[in-house]
Amino acid sequence: MKRVISKLGAMPCIIVFLGLSGFLRIGGVGLAVASEPELRDTPPLAATTSQTTSPDIEMMLAAIVERNAELDAKAERLAIRAENLNAAQTLVEENLRKLAEAEERLANTIARVDGASESDLERLTAVYESMKPKVAATLFEQMTPEFAAGFLGRMNPESAAGIMSGLSTDVGYAISVVLAGRNAKAPKK
Repeated sequence: MKRVISKLGAMPCIIVFLGLSGFLRIGGVGLAVASEPELRDTPPLAATTSQTTSPDIEMMLAAIVERNAELDAKAERLAIRAENLNAAQTLVEENLRKLAEAEERLANTIARVDGASESDLERLTAVYESMKPKVAATLFEQMTPEFAAGFLGRMNPESAAGIMSGLSTDVGYAISVVLAGRNAKAPKK
């Protein structure tokens, strides 16, 4: 009984029961049931009322049954939709987890590459600093001013000055312009 009420709702069930009660009382069936003890073992109300119900009650019962079927179908569609949403959410969460793992691997790779690049630049800068200034100057003459300025900016001032003094005037000036302008666009306090 609770299952029928929970599916249909309390109000339609109350209306049906009140209608059936009134019908039974008006028809005199209620007195007969109360006065005859052997009639208490009769079949359930639904079985007896199907023989004596009015067309209005039959229409109400049919409408309740139809509405119940509609609600069952709607509940089934909602359950399927909920399953699909749960599956999609699980898939999205799994993809986000995989994406986070890939981002972490990429960040580690970039850090290794940056570290290796920085290490290579430091080692090459140390090599140029340890060379004789005139020999290093011939190499720097062949570099673009931006590339040469990158190394000279990393060197200690004495080594950089020795190399700059061995450069031709044009190359030395171009490198000086690059060095002077490197931080020109940096924000000032």
